[in-house]
Amino acid sequence: MARAIMLQGTGSDVGKTVLVAGLCRAAKKRGLKVRPFKPQNMSNNAAVADIPGDNNHGGGEIGRAQWLQAMACGVAPSVHMNPVLLKPQTDVGAQVIVQGKVFGEARARDYQVMKGQLMDAVLDSWDKVGEGADLVIVEGAGSPAEINLRSHDIANMGFATRADVPVVLVGDIDRGGVIASVAGTHLILPEEDRRMIVGYLINKFRGDVSLFDDGIRSIETFTGWRCFGVVPWLKAAARLPSEDSVVLERLASGEARALRVAVPMLGRIANFDDLDPLKAEPQVEVVFVPPGKPLPQDAGLVVIPGSKSTIGDLIKFRENGWDRDLLAHRKRGGHVVGICGGFQMLGHMVRDPDGIEGSITEAEGLGLLDVETVMEPEKTVRNVSARSVPFDLPLEGYEIHLGRTTGPDTLRPSAVINGVDDGAVSADGKVIGTYMHGLFGADGFRGKFLESLGIKGGGIDYRAEVERALDEVATELETHLDCDAIFALAR
Repeated sequence: MARAIMLQGTGSDVGKTVLVAGLCRAAKKRGLKVRPFKPQNMSNNAAVADIPGDNNHGGGEIGRAQWLQAMACGVAPSVHMNPVLLKPQTDVGAQVIVQGKVFGEARARDYQVMKGQLMDAVLDSWDKVGEGADLVIVEGAGSPAEINLRSHDIANMGFATRADVPVVLVGDIDRGGVIASVAGTHLILPEEDRRMIVGYLINKFRGDVSLFDDGIRSIETFTGWRCFGVVPWLKAAARLPSEDSVVLERLASGEARALRVAVPMLGRIANFDDLDPLKAEPQVEVVFVPPGKPLPQDAGLVVIPGSKSTIGDLIKFRENGWDRDLLAHRKRGGHVVGICGGFQMLGHMVRDPDGIEGSITEAEGLGLLDVETVMEPEKTVRNVSARSVPFDLPLEGYEIHLGRTTGPDTLRPSAVINGVDDGAVSADGKVIGTYMHGLFGADGFRGKFLESLGIKGGGIDYRAEVERALDEVATELETHLDCDAIFALAR
């Protein structure tokens, strides 16, 4: 087995994902064969990864964060890097993905019982990830301080104690109360869990780090734990794909640029990192529009992103009045792109005869494409190479969707995937729908698409930008953390 170290947070959204990615890249630069692992993740931002030994059924789903962390390691992503993925469908329920495949659906209370069945799959994947590796860096989920969930835990101390993986605790100073959060975690953990923690680090510090010297001494007094360092606010992290929809609450409009792209924040928004390559373009401003706010009238492009609950989000879309805003946008000559669930919404009707998404079995679409969609039980999950029909340029991306879309506008496909037509384009070419995630990541296509909207000079090397951001994060961590000590404590 490879040696391993685990990062757990004093709470959610303390920056564990970026820290693990940065440490993975730092370890790779040292010549180590390093792999990421997250026992349980909750996110509708999914990626397609290989299923070892399965050569006939496409791929499986993992959290987008583990896809990024695999990239930091310089290896192909595997479903075993994130054996349990929860994809929220309602406020109280989620689809459960195990080792890449749909395992079932569960309400929150039922899932606490289900977790007992999933530990075997987690440990099986854990063994597979460690094969041939020098080091595995593990990311927890939520916080070990959630002791009310400890008895069935597979994501934090439940995993760490079973796999005997030492833990570094991460505190977020940006949200305030970091001394109390670290000391409080020490206070409430049972001794079996507390002894797994070998130290802590502080994340997201702004300003003069020496001002926190007294804070470090206070934490040591309360806990006896060593501090591995204080990490400053990592500006390069903003150039990395975001995993969790919680970040959408903090995304604000930046400075006005040549093209404004409006993205409605759907309640079950999925794979919104599709917009990241557009955000990276210097002449493009991407504005995520929260519920209750109108779509901006000066947007040249509206992108309707993926959704984990197409019918539910379509109903909310109308309740927000975004359907009227979108129609007005079209009358002004604006362009629209719908991706996956967003594509389905652009048709006349979405039907769900088997109630796959819930009790509401059909909803009227937005009517911007002459198509309609019927949800079907079999899920398409695969990485694809394709070609844009309107621009005759190569595309690369992935599909994760339920449903089949048909209608006259599909005779004008937006892409050809493995020899099969995909998506639809309106008669005037200004409304595009596709099932393919990641199309904006194709530099040549993105440049030509932006040119069709009057924006010159697009087409940066987006993948290279992400690689550079990972390198910068790793350099910052090497500067501000005792990485030697962290890696030395792995076992």
